[in-house]
Order: sequence, then structure tokens, then C-alpha cells
Amino acid sequence: MGRFLLFSLVFLSVLCLQPPKLVVALPLHTSSRWIVDEDGGRVKLACVNWPADKEAAVAGGLGHRPVGRISEGIAAAGYNCVRLSLPVLLAADESLASLTVRKSFQRLGLLDSLAGFEANNPSMLDLPLISAYQAVVSSLAENNLMVIIDSQLSSKPCFHSSGINPDLWVKGLTQLATMFSGVPNVVGMCLRNELRNVKEWYRYMQKGAEAVHSANPDVLVIISGLGDGTDLSFLLNQQLELTFTGKLVLEMHWRGSLAGKAQETGNPNKVCGRVVNSLMRRGGVLLQKGWPLMVVNELGAEDSGHFNCFFGLVAEMDFDWALGTVEETNGLMDLKHSSFSQRILALQDAGPNASGNKHHIVISHPSTDQCILRKSLYEPLRLGPCTQSEAWGYTPQKTFTVKGTYFCLQAVGLGKPARLSVICNLPGSNWEIVSCGSKMYLSTRLVDGTTVCLDADSSNHIVTNTCKCSSRDDTCDPGSQWFKIADISPYSPRHILQISLASSTWD
Repeated sequence: MGRFLLFSLVFLSVLCLQPPKLVVALPLHTSSRWIVDEDGGRVKLACVNWPADKEAAVAGGLGHRPVGRISEGIAAAGYNCVRLSLPVLLAADESLASLTVRKSFQRLGLLDSLAGFEANNPSMLDLPLISAYQAVVSSLAENNLMVIIDSQLSSKPCFHSSGINPDLWVKGLTQLATMFSGVPNVVGMCLRNELRNVKEWYRYMQKGAEAVHSANPDVLVIISGLGDGTDLSFLLNQQLELTFTGKLVLEMHWRGSLAGKAQETGNPNKVCGRVVNSLMRRGGVLLQKGWPLMVVNELGAEDSGHFNCFFGLVAEMDFDWALGTVEETNGLMDLKHSSFSQRILALQDAGPNASGNKHHIVISHPSTDQCILRKSLYEPLRLGPCTQSEAWGYTPQKTFTVKGTYFCLQAVGLGKPARLSVICNLPGSNWEIVSCGSKMYLSTRLVDGTTVCLDADSSNHIVTNTCKCSSRDDTCDPGSQWFKIADISPYSPRHILQISLASSTWD
């Protein structure tokens, strides 16, 4: 209970940090690789996972906090979406769906959970399980949060090994899609995740996707990959044949297993490089080919290196995402960094869509989710909100220039602030993107031949220092020197949803 209380307090402490709410014209659909609203405006999904697929089939954490407080906390932390899971058989099996929350806890002997639920959410205790799920969806809607229904099946990877009749699975998906038809904040449905069998994937994903779309053509149909959700590469050779368009979104999971043996070394550059390369090879390349892609990060937040790596790829590729879980307060929500909630808000704006201007870049800093800013020619460069970033260019001569000016980025000495200069052919003006595994270092040579890397000091000023963590040292933290060049696209994002509850209907 104490861990969950900490989670809630962290969320509620940043209530004042909520960005302005922008109206989104629902329902959502896809346009090439983007998720957009009916007016064509980009809607970047920034979700948190809320599991409700445990044995009791009840959303996690409701035995610790009122549902409204949890929903408020999620919105306060800057998320605009909840990936809310449940067992799909809850809809397919009437006897299970009609079981009350109280009886569900009692049959499992979870008396402590029952007591906590009664203390915090007494009005939901005697609701049927499916009605309790609907109540959570309604609470999220009251806090302007979109919902993706994440339908889970079992812990086993194949229909035959799990003993589940695929027809029953399709029935459950159909009933869920029908149930939430006309509920505006339910914007998508995830089909069964983490199948292991390719033939089953094509056969049943097609059936499930068609069933969902037929029952509720408004929702996005979100489909995850093979294995542990990390492989969609097979779609490069054979696409999924569907009768509808503009609704399919692919989903990949970001796991430590993507790093392979690189995890054993612990070197953050090598680990990050291996994870990113693996993710791009297994499915990220589909984003570049025009497929909408959502990445679900399930790593614990105690691994700040993994999260900095993740945030860097978000800034570069600008995919939609889901992070952590509501109830895992030793994970995402219980960070050592007090500024994590600000990072979530910054992540909404970091990336290719931070501006409506075309054909330019921003230089982002993954460990703070901020970008390089300038106030004047004479003030030092510093990190700040990516929405305030200059429009930068990267020339064939490898200089960073401020668009519309003669200024370029220049290093002048070891440990000294980087500056803007109008003389762009001097040493320190040509910047290389150095690999070191992560491909997130920007380095240049000074007049004396010394190689330095761009860095952010403790005051968030931009300086140049000796490049660090380039060896096999697994104790080094490269975060301050990790930078990402993010291309700007013409889409203008709409991050936060305003929902009209008057149009919500329940079957």
C-alpha cells in the first residue's frame, strides 16, 4: 500500500504541470505512419499501462486508492492515454462477466484485497466484473484520458497450448468492441499479444481484426508481434490482408531481451545500440515504410540508461508509446529522479512533430527530454523545452546552422561553453555523429586537434568535454553527452483529449 501511495503522490504533486487541453475530433484513424483525428491533426498517443488481467480480473491498485484519484494522477503526470488490459474471456464468458468484484476476491481467498477495495472503491464492490471495468473506463474519460482496451488471453503463447477455443476469442473481441461502440474515449483495441506461431498469427489476427472492425469501425485495431512482442519483421515479406484501411496500428514491446548478450557487458552505449538496432530490424523499419507503430516499454525505471536510450529513439522516430504500469511503483513511477513527471510532459513535445515548420531539425537531449536553445548570440546555449527550439539545419559540411541566420554551432575549448559563430569554417565547427554503439554523440576537433563531445553541464548549459564512456566501462553514465538529431515533419501534434461524456453509451 505504501508503494502505491508513493505512486499517487508523485502523480498528484505535478497537477499544476498539465499542458493545455486541445480538442481532438474523434474517432481516430491512420494516415500513412501517423495516428490522426477526423480533422487530420496528429494525435500522439502517450500511454501508461494499467493491468486488469490478473486472476481477480480487476484493475490493479483499486484496493489502495479510489479509481478517481488514480485517473487524476495519470492525467496529472502528462499521459493522455491508458492501455487498460483485461481478460478477453471476461466478455466471452457470461458466468465470469456477471461475477461481482466481491465474489471474485472471495473465490480466490484474497480477503486483504477485498478489504482494501471496499475501503477505497465501495461503490464498485458489488458490480459485475465487466461493469467494474466499464467504471474504470468512465473514470478515465472524466479525466480526458483516451483508452486502449488491451485484450489478454492467457499466459501461454498459442491457442492450442492455452486450451482456448479461437472462436471463443473472436467472440470475446466482438462483444468487447460492441460494448464500447459509442464510447468516445475508447479509441483502440489491442488484439491478443505475444503469439509464437507465424501461421496462427496471420490466421487469427486477420479474424480478430475483422471482427473488431465489423463490430466497432471507430476504434483503431492494434496488433502486436511474435515472440515476446518484439518481432514484426515477417510483415516485410507478407502483409496482413484486411478488408478495411486507415485503422491498423502495429505494436512492439521494448524489452531488455532486445539487447541480447550486450546486457551482460553493462556498457550503456553498447546496450543501447544493440536494443535500438534490434528493434529497428525487427519492426521499427516498418515505421519508415509508412506503418503506424506504437512501442510499449516494459523495463523498470531503475535502469535510467535504458530509459534515456528509449527517449532518444522517441525523439528521433516519433512513434506513439506506452510506458510502465500503474501499479509497479518500484518501476516507472518510483524514479530516483524527481523531475520524471516533467520528462513525461517534455516527451510529448520532443521529436519530429514539435513544430509546424518544415525541413529542419532540433537537437534533443534524451536524459532531460529537452532541446538546445539560444536566447541571443551572446548568451550561452542551454537546454530548454523542445517547443521553443530554434529550427536547425545540418549541412553537407557537417555544420549545425540556425535556419534563417548565418550562425553555426562551434566548440572553442575543452570544458568551455559551446557558442554560435558566423565564421563556420574554423576548427570546432564540423560535427560528427559518433557511434560508440548508441550513435548519440556529437563530436568535433578543436584547433589543437583535441576531440571533444557536446555535453550538458549541471546547469543545463551546453559545453564541450572529453568524450566519455567510449570504452567497455559499464559503470560510466553517458547521459549528459547523449544527443539526438530529430527531423521535423509537417504534422502538428494534438496531445491531450477533451471528451464529451454526453455521447458515452453502454450496451
